[in-house]
Amino acid sequence: MGGEELKTALGANIKNFRAYRKLSQAELAERAEISIIYLSNIERGIKYPKPAILLQIAEGLDVEVYELFKPNHTPSPVPQDNRKLVTRISKEMTKKVIQTMDDVFHSYLK
Repeated sequence: MGGEELKTALGANIKNFRAYRKLSQAELAERAEISIIYLSNIERGIKYPKPAILLQIAEGLDVEVYELFKPNHTPSPVPQDNRKLVTRISKEMTKKVIQTMDDVFHSYLK
């Protein structure tokens, strides 16, 4: 993959992740602490960001930097679904642990 193709793929991937996360350019630019114009130029393949900016963009999108470089990469809903599932399981487990601890505590007080 040449330099121009890399810039194009990077820009398209950033735009895809941003759209998937339902973020406007303004929201992502704010998260990444860059200007909207600069973000727009990156998404259109006009500018190539420095590594520190790439990291800020990746963090703003909640992805790993390498994911931004995959050719024709479209975000998968699985990671987001996994987070929701893990959160739900964690809450349920916390309730059960608290209830069990409460039961044990009360059994020793009798």
